[in-house]
Amino acid sequence: MKIVEHSESHIVKLHDGSAWQIFPGDIDQTLTWLPTSELRLFEINDEIASHALINADDGTRVRVRPLGEPWPEERTKKILKQG
Repeated sequence: MKIVEHSESHIVKLHDGSAWQIFPGDIDQTLTWLPTSELRLFEINDEIASHALINADDGTRVRVRPLGEPWPEERTKKILKQG
């Protein structure tokens, strides 16, 4: 899927109409993404995210949740402190 909009660093909207919020600790991985980047969405079994977006062009991977779905506060803080 191609990126339709990525104007805010923590939100990406895809060609299929879906919108995803990127885990704060993974945002730096998206800095090289371009509108032409081919992203693949996968459901994952992760303590913080329900899905991952993987850039097929360079292999970068970020954890995501559907836009509007809150991050688990305590787990998010714990992971960000570790990183």
